[in-house]
Amino acid sequence: MPERIIADTSRRQFVNDPDDIVEEALEGLEAAYPRLIRWNRDPSFVTRAQPAPSGQVAVISGGGSGHEPLHVGMVGAGMLDAAVPGAVFASPTAGQILAATQAVSGGAGVVHVVKNYTGDVLNFEIAAEFATDDGIAVRQVLVDDDVATASMTGDGPGRRGTAATVVVEKIVGAAAAAGADLERVAALGRRVAATSRSMAVALAAGAHPGSGRPSFDLPADEVEFGVGIHGERGIGRRGFASADDLADQLVRPLVADLAIGRGDRVIAITNGLGATTGLELAVLHRRVARILDAAGITIERALVGPYVTSLDMAGCSVTLARVDDELLGLWDAPVRTIALSW
Repeated sequence: MPERIIADTSRRQFVNDPDDIVEEALEGLEAAYPRLIRWNRDPSFVTRAQPAPSGQVAVISGGGSGHEPLHVGMVGAGMLDAAVPGAVFASPTAGQILAATQAVSGGAGVVHVVKNYTGDVLNFEIAAEFATDDGIAVRQVLVDDDVATASMTGDGPGRRGTAATVVVEKIVGAAAAAGADLERVAALGRRVAATSRSMAVALAAGAHPGSGRPSFDLPADEVEFGVGIHGERGIGRRGFASADDLADQLVRPLVADLAIGRGDRVIAITNGLGATTGLELAVLHRRVARILDAAGITIERALVGPYVTSLDMAGCSVTLARVDDELLGLWDAPVRTIALSW
């Protein structure tokens, strides 16, 4: 059997001091988009440059950095009121989350959109308890869309939160902007999270800032299937294949898990994990569309591009979110953020 070769995958990066990369990036984004965002230095969180009207439900989210444009790129009218960035692949602190919650609270309550990772869940829950003590009503929407980490036994933390977070943040942000009350906004977010699923595959791992080395190595003839967005390995390795074949392997488990078929409607996201080109993502989405069309499933809206990344991982994920007229109306409502604008 011929030897399987793993190429030298060390890479150069645009880094000053790795310990400063998140703060420097936030400074750069604020300089680039002063009409959209404001960065609070200590504790670190990002808010809308123009706050929402008083009396409107506020929506915040957050998590580790390294997933850009999530979450800071989703701050703006019609989406998030604040985003709370942690260090690379690390949860923000409860103190950061609490400060952001207090900063954007307009008297109608605050919805926390939380990806299902242990640190994020714990720190958002702690912050919510303190905010409640301060008289701020908080509701949590937990996003857990990753089919790869579903547990059949109910043990463990359950499915990870990945790119369906974009759909949840857009829908709840639109509902809040339309004047929905706290319970309604949270209920819509939970409904979207419950009917969204994602799956990802990597051709090469990402490299942590300053290290220059990928978090795992892959032989040239294999892919890592079911990867997470924190540089984790997947649920197994499979043979490298054509774009169409890999897209099939991503989409079919989502269709099965959602139990969708002829007559159903979805929002589809073909998401780049950091180093995948727009050209490749378009090729992948072409196959996603063909698979769903053959099954009688209508893609009502789609995003193709890097929306929830894992540093410079070469790979992609596909997300399907089941929708109806109400959810489509909220998706189509005006939004103005760094990452989304219509």
